[in-house]
Amino acid sequence: MEYFAKAYDVAVIGAGHAGIEAGLAAARLGCSTAVFTINMDWVGNMPCNPSIGGTSKGHLVREIDALGGEMGKAADRYTLQSRMLNLGKGPAVHSLRAQIDRRAYAGGMKHTLERQDNLDLRQCEITDIVQGEDGLWRLTTKLEAVYTAKAVVLATGTFLGGRVYVGDVSYESGPDGMFPATALATALKKLGLPLRRFKTGTPSRVNARSLDFDKMEVQPGDDRTVPFSFETDTPPENKVVCHITYTNAATKQVILDNLDRSPMYSGKIEGKGPRYCPSFEDKVVRFSDRERHQLFVEPCGEKTEEMYLQGLSSSLPEDVQLAFIHTIPGLEHAQVMRTAYAIEYDCVDPRAMKASLEFHDFPGLFGAGQFNGSSGYEEAAAQGPFCSFTDFSWAWRRWNRWCNSPCRLRCG
Repeated sequence: MEYFAKAYDVAVIGAGHAGIEAGLAAARLGCSTAVFTINMDWVGNMPCNPSIGGTSKGHLVREIDALGGEMGKAADRYTLQSRMLNLGKGPAVHSLRAQIDRRAYAGGMKHTLERQDNLDLRQCEITDIVQGEDGLWRLTTKLEAVYTAKAVVLATGTFLGGRVYVGDVSYESGPDGMFPATALATALKKLGLPLRRFKTGTPSRVNARSLDFDKMEVQPGDDRTVPFSFETDTPPENKVVCHITYTNAATKQVILDNLDRSPMYSGKIEGKGPRYCPSFEDKVVRFSDRERHQLFVEPCGEKTEEMYLQGLSSSLPEDVQLAFIHTIPGLEHAQVMRTAYAIEYDCVDPRAMKASLEFHDFPGLFGAGQFNGSSGYEEAAAQGPFCSFTDFSWAWRRWNRWCNSPCRLRCG
């Protein structure tokens, strides 16, 4: 039996990078805020590259910081290695990039949400969303709790209708083996949101103890590091080194011999990929004149032996992945700990949204992050506070006659 749980000013569905910043921004503006997540242990998860910043992305992190966001401060706390990119070019394109301890980062972000005034972090699956005649949004959980909110931010990441592909094998799943938000996808379609399918992917993770680092180039951090956040007093320290290796003609041949087994090229994956996230097989086909591609071998944390193979994203079968990984210098005996996969998910047609990220036909409903078709943690996170600023402004205009919220601009 359904029961009424609580009323909020702002409800955020999803606690990834967009959801975190959206929730914190709303709460710090004084709005009573709820952040709902399928699993609280995966708040702020990095299911792909364990890094923050980079070309253009580092600029976004600093803009988030200037708006009072959390990503820059958290990145500084959990940096493993820091490098300023593009130093050979003008200062306008100098881009800070940090290798991050992904587990420590996720735990730190979870604790930040837990300690934030005006914010409730709640583990539950939202299975239905409707707007009442009074304009309030009604959110129902799988356990039949009902929450209401004046504004809702959809920050569902790759969970919405998620399906994983590894060669001929496919199954419903969110990232990192989490279960997907299938019921919410159905509810949003029923609501009338125009959804489309996108896909992205992630590389294998290998055990550092099985690698021959002597065959790779060492990529150290900068001697003089700088923080992302203007509030960080002490620059982060370099704790690890990364390594560089290269694929070769043998690697390329394994890919070409098995393209028919790729779900991307067999037609099983229909979703389009967001920009800047090509799979390795896609790079081999698109740049057929190249015999080798650069590969970065990056630590995932201080308390794990997992190494991330940046540049080797794939959805080929597991046996093919092992075959091409073992052709790469330094990886000949690599032990794969996590298999690479592609994930297809629902996102929204951006033409249904205003520039404020509010939906044209649904007042008080906003989208942020990969739900909007974004690519990368930083781009998603940057949309979070923007959503909260606009939904806060919207709520103030819409509800100023009778709202009793303690917002700083006084909705009541």
